[in-house]
Amino acid sequence: MTSIPTSRTGLPADRADPDPDGHWERVLRGGGATAAPVWTGRPRPGTAVHDEPLARGTVDRVGAVTGAGPDAVLLAAHAAVLAALSGDPEVTTGVPAGPDGTPVPVPLRVTGTWAALVRDAAAALAATAARPVPDLPALAAALGTAVPGFGTVLDPRPAAHGVVEVQPGALGRTGPRGTDPQTDPAPAALRVSADPGGLHLAYRRDHLDADAAARIGGYHATALALAAAGPDTPVRPSALVGAAERAHQLGELAGRPRALPDRRVHELLADAAAAAPDEIVAEHAGATLTRAELDRRSGRVARALLARGLAAEDVVAVVAERDLDWLVAVLAVFRAGGAYLPVEPHFPAARIARTLRRADCRWALTTPGARAHLDAAGVPGTVLTVAAAVDEDGPGPLPDVPADGLAYLYFTSGSTGEPKGAMCEHAGMLNHLLAKIEDLRLGPGSVVAQTAPQCFDISLWQLVAGPLAGGRTLLVEQDAILDVRRFLDTLVAHRVTVVQLVPGYLEVVLAYLERHPAPLPDLRMVSATGEALKKELVQRWFRTFPGVPLVNAYGLTETSDDTNHAVLRSAPDGDRVPLGGPVPGVRVYVVDDDLAPVPLGAPGEIVFSGVCVGRGYVNDPERTAAAFGTDPHRPGERLYRSGDHGRWRPDGQLEFLGRRDNQVKLRGFRIEIGEIENALLGVPGVRDACVVVGELPGGPQLVAYRTGDGPGPEQVRARLAEVLPAYLVPAAVHRLDRLPVTPNGKTDRAALTARAAAGGGAAGTPAGAVTANQRRVVDAVAAVLDLPAGAVSPSDHFTGLGGTSLSAVKLVIALDRAVTVRDVLDHPVLTDLAGLLPD
Repeated sequence: MTSIPTSRTGLPADRADPDPDGHWERVLRGGGATAAPVWTGRPRPGTAVHDEPLARGTVDRVGAVTGAGPDAVLLAAHAAVLAALSGDPEVTTGVPAGPDGTPVPVPLRVTGTWAALVRDAAAALAATAARPVPDLPALAAALGTAVPGFGTVLDPRPAAHGVVEVQPGALGRTGPRGTDPQTDPAPAALRVSADPGGLHLAYRRDHLDADAAARIGGYHATALALAAAGPDTPVRPSALVGAAERAHQLGELAGRPRALPDRRVHELLADAAAAAPDEIVAEHAGATLTRAELDRRSGRVARALLARGLAAEDVVAVVAERDLDWLVAVLAVFRAGGAYLPVEPHFPAARIARTLRRADCRWALTTPGARAHLDAAGVPGTVLTVAAAVDEDGPGPLPDVPADGLAYLYFTSGSTGEPKGAMCEHAGMLNHLLAKIEDLRLGPGSVVAQTAPQCFDISLWQLVAGPLAGGRTLLVEQDAILDVRRFLDTLVAHRVTVVQLVPGYLEVVLAYLERHPAPLPDLRMVSATGEALKKELVQRWFRTFPGVPLVNAYGLTETSDDTNHAVLRSAPDGDRVPLGGPVPGVRVYVVDDDLAPVPLGAPGEIVFSGVCVGRGYVNDPERTAAAFGTDPHRPGERLYRSGDHGRWRPDGQLEFLGRRDNQVKLRGFRIEIGEIENALLGVPGVRDACVVVGELPGGPQLVAYRTGDGPGPEQVRARLAEVLPAYLVPAAVHRLDRLPVTPNGKTDRAALTARAAAGGGAAGTPAGAVTANQRRVVDAVAAVLDLPAGAVSPSDHFTGLGGTSLSAVKLVIALDRAVTVRDVLDHPVLTDLAGLLPD
């Protein structure tokens, strides 16, 4: 067979090269057209036109300063609007070319001054006009790129604006007003044209409503006015936002106020104890506490601390298991005027010691079972067991604690290798608890399941919201949480009405219930938090429990926990699950780098203001200054920059779009990748390191890559476990001769993420199972982790294949509970695990 010679573009060489200088190839490879804006609460068929008047001479004045023609001026303004709406300075729009007006892609980078942008637009138009337009779909196919399609088209020809009402498919090419439009099989969602009277925006009504079209028309007019008034000023997307829209965003959209009672949480609980002393307020492992007992015990522990010299806002570490003594200790710290610092007893001693040093902690409350962990870390101060303090009966009144008093510190993962201790106040804590009580409908008779680890900030509301609302807390044993059937049995037996789970564990619960349907008769509300909630999981939830609302909760440790609640009663429209609006007392803005509101629907940084915002990070002025500041829109209010990207939706809810830095959330824990990488570099023999989140078949996992000699993967993981909590230890560690780098010399995280998703060398050599039990385990692991047949061998490591504690629960179910979750975690090599199965 004779091969046909081809040109650089992949087309037959005997044809004239349609792109001799590579211009169109660069355009096509530069990325697709910028997506059209979407802002409508009621998508409708058809199209409409918005007319936007312009001040006379505006376009000419810009042209006179820049030396550019009106087409370039209009393109610059349109590009600035697209950049503002998309949040991306690299934009591509369609511009008609040739006698038939076929749109061609014109890319433009929106940066610098207005004058520079206009000159760039003129150069882009000149580059387009200087060469013939090839068959772009054929060229795109030959290059293996996307076929051109346009979210927006800028057509500066005076006759380009269309009729007021046209049919679907008629927006691509339109005639003068009053004529019949031509049809286009792939119409642009927004087409902007101009004549001496102004601009005309023809838009699809499934993308924009009339108000949004008028707003976008106003952005174009504002862009032209800014360019005319200050051609040498920088282009800023937020400058397009008009006064009315700005007031709307900073006013009603940002959130509504709440008048807080002049009482602290512990005072409200004391009031309830006086009113109903015999009510059961908490339960754990068969033991209970009444309101009177909790009030008496916590008061005695508080007085024991005060008798030993505890001063206002002194930090008190509570090192205890999740039990009734933990509840007593937390409330005691609040009542004594101290600041609660949760410390999980099973954390590595070095981690505990570092946390205590960072917080200047000289006080600790603990239990006999957890005391050894605390002693190993070495607390430089006073250590009291809760039981011993309860036995004391010291005299004296408890102090008055102000609303702006420090309530607690939670340490989150830090990018420099040092965790950050977020400090929050009593008023912010109470505001959050009241929001939980309202939106989760807590009240007398409510039973809230306490499931979160102590180091996770949601553990606090789970602990006290039920009692505060007149209900009770059920502290669920960790062993029950790791056994789905036992966990569900616990919910039923104790008549739990409200439970909050991370989406990963919620998926495990649903998977079990889909295989073993069972009613949860008392369940009234379920909340998901800690990581992005996927729509598919929401759909599955409502197929299983159509009458139980699902609350998508969003917030950060620095903002006193959750700031937004989306109370879902059915699966949402669109691809993303909304975060809801701000809870009362919280202000939320979506802003640019200068803290100015971006256009509605445009992506920006999510920032917070109001009572929810904490003080900053304990003994860490540099990182505090980088994230905390003063609200420029409400003088005197603190502001926190989250680093999260989001946008407003037409229904007034917030939508999460992702992180803007190298911080991730995994299984409910917020993780700074840099902290793990710093720990890796501390392992002898490791020269360089990079950690990514790999979307592995078993779910998202931390995967580490390192260079240098030294210990093997399991030895590295063991060294990391000595200094990091378990959730920060990567599931797999791979050695490379060198880390891949980008053209500018930085570590290529995208390449490593793709490598991790492809397996990354984690799996062992596929081999057939030797025994029946090994075959059973191998098959079950492959099914649970969704790995192809033959990709798993008995010598493989469960976590190395992408297994997590949640997928371990699934594996136990798949093996008909012949082993426990603890067996899987303690015997991760599949051969060893198979040895535990009965013959």
